[in-house]
Amino acid sequence: MLDVDFVRSQYDTFSGDYADWALFENAGGSAIPRQVLDPFRDFLAHYKVQPYAPYAPAQHAGEAMDAGYRVIAGLLGADEDEITIGPSTTLNTYVLAQAVRPLLRAGDEIIVTNQDHEANIGCWRRLEADGAVLLEWGIDPRTGELDVADLARLISPRTRLVCFTLCSNIVGSIHDVRTITALVRDAGALSVGDGVSFAPHRLLDVRDSGLDFYCFSTYKTFAPHAGVMWGRAESLAALPHQGHFFNRDLPHYRMNPTGPMHAEIGALGGLAAYFETLHAHHGGGQGTLREKANAMFELFSEHETQLAETLLAYLRSRDDVRIVGRDSAVDGARAATIAFTVDGHASRDVAAALAAHRIGCSSGHFYAFRCVEALGIDPADGVVRVSMVHYNTMAEVERLIDALERLR
Repeated sequence: MLDVDFVRSQYDTFSGDYADWALFENAGGSAIPRQVLDPFRDFLAHYKVQPYAPYAPAQHAGEAMDAGYRVIAGLLGADEDEITIGPSTTLNTYVLAQAVRPLLRAGDEIIVTNQDHEANIGCWRRLEADGAVLLEWGIDPRTGELDVADLARLISPRTRLVCFTLCSNIVGSIHDVRTITALVRDAGALSVGDGVSFAPHRLLDVRDSGLDFYCFSTYKTFAPHAGVMWGRAESLAALPHQGHFFNRDLPHYRMNPTGPMHAEIGALGGLAAYFETLHAHHGGGQGTLREKANAMFELFSEHETQLAETLLAYLRSRDDVRIVGRDSAVDGARAATIAFTVDGHASRDVAAALAAHRIGCSSGHFYAFRCVEALGIDPADGVVRVSMVHYNTMAEVERLIDALERLR
């Protein structure tokens, strides 16, 4: 079992000014363990210079950045040359859409969902101005779920791109990525997977996934604010570079028109120490970084499923609560991201009332405006969202349930 007390001991967050708060908005941004926070501070404090220059601090900065790229590639099972790290997933996806733009011909079809965060919808819909035809893979308005059979009916010989989320930040269901990408690949199209709400809970093997592009945000995966984009080597090679012309042969710059985020990238190397520390504490043996991290994510998932099921069991016992998505937690099928509404109460009021009990969660559409609207919920108020990760505790969930019961 996951030793949650040991996990929490790696974070300053749980011993600081807000140590008595239960933080349930991890889908909006996670805490950062000391293994990642310390190198971030060190970079900013001691060698915040232009990396890779011939003098010692610059060499140190470059080595830290190299380690960041190396660790992210190792966790994903990717080659370092396939990794771009930009300011955010939203911007990375936007840049990717601009790279795809000149390759499209009038009538080419792009399939998007109405379940995704807008980052993986809006940038593709903009391509309609260039003649692309946008088709929507829509959710069931009652359950919020996507049906792969609906996607199969949308795919045609004109399909060039299918863009979908691996896990909705509202509905919480984890999709069968390999089944989806097999359909896309058989059609000769490319696939773009948004993993922002998936990556905090599961470690993806990008090669095995069948995806052509995979994006996620490091500030939701226990690190500073940055966005990671992996592209399969042959898929990247087919796209025009988006960086400065003189950087066209530099892998980390081809799809990044901005300067790299030095300290943020350098801090990512600390994720290796974090997973290795947890792995050793839980009796793990030798192995690659990915093997160690994957073993920990298995423990994370089991723990998060228990937390999610405890909350869902309470919510489904109330006839005044609408749970968005599945009303029970199954390991590997539903993330511990739970959205709900309470009859007769604005979601913003519920979140504010919980804050009075030192419970941190929020309300709204969480940039999944189209999903909330399709569910028949007013996006102006949206849903209450409770998002948990591996450092949350059962005691915190019980506090949340007690507070919700008091608010009844």
